[in-house]
Amino acid sequence: MGAREGGRRQRRPKKKVCAFCIEKAGAIDYKDINKLRKYVTDRGKILPRRISGNCAKHQRELTIAIKRARNIALLPFTTE
Repeated sequence: MGAREGGRRQRRPKKKVCAFCIEKAGAIDYKDINKLRKYVTDRGKILPRRISGNCAKHQRELTIAIKRARNIALLPFTTE
């Protein structure tokens, strides 16, 4: 009844929590490269909210910080 065919139950994925809300830190700093690198793929793309688990407010701030860091060459636009 609660099982699918084959006898396996479908597991509900754990809800991700925004790391910036937990820290209660101020603004996301574009100079903090180690923190920003966690939210960029190996190809240089910014991770979406559904993967990173950030809230909308902090995802917007994170995106702006990553773009600023790219513009002043702290982060690469792409990998080679």
